Amino acid sequence: MTELDFTGKTIFITGASRGIGKGAALAFAKAGADIIALAKNKAALEELDDEISAMGRHCALIAADLTNEEAMHQLGTILSGRFEAIDAVIANAGILGPLSTLTDIDQKLWDITLKTNLTANWHLIRELDPLLRKAADPRMVFISTGTTTSFKPYWGAYTVSKAGLEAMAKTYAQEAGPFGVKVSILNPGPTRTKMRAKAFPGEDPMSLPHPDEIAPLILQLASPLYQGEGQRINFQDWRSGKDSVQS
Repeated sequence: MTELDFTGKTIFITGASRGIGKGAALAFAKAGADIIALAKNKAALEELDDEISAMGRHCALIAADLTNEEAMHQLGTILSGRFEAIDAVIANAGILGPLSTLTDIDQKLWDITLKTNLTANWHLIRELDPLLRKAADPRMVFISTGTTTSFKPYWGAYTVSKAGLEAMAKTYAQEAGPFGVKVSILNPGPTRTKMRAKAFPGEDPMSLPHPDEIAPLILQLASPLYQGEGQRINFQDWRSGKDSVQS
């Protein structure tokens, strides 16, 4: 595959301090982009900044919790004062939530799971949509999961929050499409992340793809190669050639 060039582009990534988000941030920077990295862990963000700066790219750090509504409401205003446009948003941050039967989930854990995986991304859309529309070829990529089609028992909070995310992404694709914003949904599948290890503690992590392996697909979805409207892509199918980026 031809290497993609993101020189002059600004990419906003949530959950950028580790896992899939960090792998994507480094891949975009290597491809020439400047990064806006949001995560809760300030120290990890500073380490990411060092790596991106070493590539000669700029990285703006936002140490914030996506569930902090006050911080989210200020996001658009703050960024519009520093950036003319945002070329792509990678909505990657998420939590596993409780693994329990629906009847036994504590309401506080239910609420925080939906607030993190769904409502926070609604705030993200509202705050960043104006900056996306100012870009020449804007893209928004939502990171989802395979449980939205398999509906496993005990995964209710996570599955419901991600199913809602996919519905929201598809709706936003139709609303923002006429203004040039192309939206995609990525299911990375089982990946060597801390979230996966928490869910499957007995699993051999070395049997799973490294988060960095997801990055090339994210770059494709954030590039002009992607022309879909709410297309859902499975990483495993894409890697095996069964699924492709709509162009």
